[in-house]
Amino acid sequence: MTVSVLPQPAAPQGQRDDMRTGRSRLRHVPLCLVMLALLFPGPGARGQALPVFDPSGPDATAYGAAEGYPAGYPQTQRTLVGNFSHYDTVSRTRAVPRGPAVWDFARAPAEIALRYTYQGRARTLPDYLSRHPTTGLLILKDNVILAEHYQYGRGDQDRFMSQSMAKTVLGMLVGIAVGEGSIRSIDDRAETYLPSLAGSEIGATPISALLHMASGIAYREVYDGHDDAAKLNAAIWQRNGAGAEAAVRQFGEREAAPDTKWHYKGLDTETLGLVLMAATGQSLSSYFSARIWSRIGPERDAAWAIDAHGQEPAFCCLNITLRDYGRLGRLLAHDGAWEGEQVIPEAWVIEATTPAAPFLQPGAGAGYYGYGYQVWLVPGTRRQFVLIGIHGQMLFVDPATKIVLVHTAVRARPTGDPMAAELGALWRGLVMQAGN
Repeated sequence: MTVSVLPQPAAPQGQRDDMRTGRSRLRHVPLCLVMLALLFPGPGARGQALPVFDPSGPDATAYGAAEGYPAGYPQTQRTLVGNFSHYDTVSRTRAVPRGPAVWDFARAPAEIALRYTYQGRARTLPDYLSRHPTTGLLILKDNVILAEHYQYGRGDQDRFMSQSMAKTVLGMLVGIAVGEGSIRSIDDRAETYLPSLAGSEIGATPISALLHMASGIAYREVYDGHDDAAKLNAAIWQRNGAGAEAAVRQFGEREAAPDTKWHYKGLDTETLGLVLMAATGQSLSSYFSARIWSRIGPERDAAWAIDAHGQEPAFCCLNITLRDYGRLGRLLAHDGAWEGEQVIPEAWVIEATTPAAPFLQPGAGAGYYGYGYQVWLVPGTRRQFVLIGIHGQMLFVDPATKIVLVHTAVRARPTGDPMAAELGALWRGLVMQAGN
């Protein structure tokens, strides 16, 4: 299959953004390399650590290749690629403005020749991409891009859906609000900032427990369309829905004391988002833009979905380009610092990515991973963590080596894909190979 290392034409919105900013899509590509790519397109050009664009991908027919990867609802495998890269064409979003200056990555002189072992066999990055429905994969070591790949005709101006990776962004914003004093203490109850939740079980829950996904409120999230997540979604996304505050209040059965039992649920994150908005007096998009996004030099505005009531869901749905996810990952790899400026309090990032109790350790209540403040903790002898969203969204961070891996995908199953474990093996191989 022929692939190209030349940037694809931007989508119409991307073209408008580029014209507005006066930035060229070819800014990373020296002229001599452009000419070589024109003369010798295809796999032979993979040696450079330039973006590689593949018009196809594994099982492309099932993802709607013949129709140009359409977007639309009801969402099926056929529309996953389109929906997860052009979300603003199917749902309402709110812009998260970037700052005036763009911070650029350097590029390695050659793409990393990655080797890793999975199921007893030696594998390579091309092996991985040939078998997994990855829309974008970016590997960084601090400020240097080691590899950048796109599949299914996606490009470097496409904003990819984060799903629950957005939860970690929310957790970091809470840390900023604590540092600024808008949230006085994470020992405060949610009802301290949301009087409308007074008298409810979720309102009586401390912010610390919400951060840990340990509210103790009974809640079922299995993505079958009939679970408690569906009830929460109906309340916020449907035009006649009750809205977010009423939505979180409806879950009133307590199954454990706060901060004693981990149980994954968007309920805790949505409540945390409501607390943050009430404490700061700002929308999630505005606060994210002012406190983080405008300060780390992204190439494009981000976009956050808004529900039927014009409010961002805290538990999901940020849309960001692949390299801009990389900038966010680099910020976290530096424990919240960006080019000498502390954007997120360092102590908060370290605390957020360190297990606070035995039930939050890797291998305990959360299974293979552990859990911090709205972020997953990678097993091992040193601190590593990962942002995770359904259908294959992952952003791995190793602060010790400043290695970051961003993976956007369209796995047909929301969770439980038996092949998903291979990405963890790839990550371990990457850190071992490039971590010196």
